[in-house]
Amino acid sequence: MKAIILAGGFGTRLAEETSVRPKPMVEIGGKPILWHIMKIYAHHGVTEFIVCLGYKGYMIKEYFFNYALHMSDVTIDLRRGTTDVHRNACEDWKISLIDTGAETMTGGRLRQAMQYLGDDEDFCLTYGDGVSDLNIGAAIDFHRSHGRKATVTAVRPASRYGQLDFDGDRVTAFAEKPVEEGGWINGGFFVLNRNIGNYLSNSDSCVWEREPLEGLAADGELSPFFHDGFWQPMDTLRDRQMLEGMWERHEAPWKTWQ
Repeated sequence: MKAIILAGGFGTRLAEETSVRPKPMVEIGGKPILWHIMKIYAHHGVTEFIVCLGYKGYMIKEYFFNYALHMSDVTIDLRRGTTDVHRNACEDWKISLIDTGAETMTGGRLRQAMQYLGDDEDFCLTYGDGVSDLNIGAAIDFHRSHGRKATVTAVRPASRYGQLDFDGDRVTAFAEKPVEEGGWINGGFFVLNRNIGNYLSNSDSCVWEREPLEGLAADGELSPFFHDGFWQPMDTLRDRQMLEGMWERHEAPWKTWQ
């Protein structure tokens, strides 16, 4: 099975970082968040990726083209023009890097990427800016057992504000980041059948989260896979700093690989 990763947006809410690099290349623990996402998938046996490029996509191409140099020690003999790679730490991944246009919306990117699926009937889809301890293998099994065209991971995000409990004029409890009560939201990890292509228009302005997903839901072809575990997008500088702190403290729940 392959995973399509949407990695072409401008990331304007993280402008402190994305003015010089695409959002998926913003680093957590010295590695791009895109690398973390791919490690999550690979841990569950998904090792073929189709990455949809857009804004500053050449930086993602350069990173993977020179992956061995980024991840290994090297000896470069300038006179002889040779390079020896030591401790080659390359992953067992196959990656297609697809230029889908800087202005193209998510549905348009997905439509372009689907031509690289080969004979696969089912595939995964996610965004290049969020991590989770989601059991992707279980989500795939769930999708196949329900027989619908699409499965979306449903999550309940942590609140960005501290919650106070009161007894009269006294605070009795303070929770820094409680889980929000109420509705579940789109967690951004999908398992899809290739027939979802029928819900995508031929326009680059097609937004996956609007007409296609709304149509799948209206037709009874969208299943929810509920995830109560860790889930965190990297939308703002505060999010990045929080994820970096977790990694530095060796408390990163999404690091399910060894």
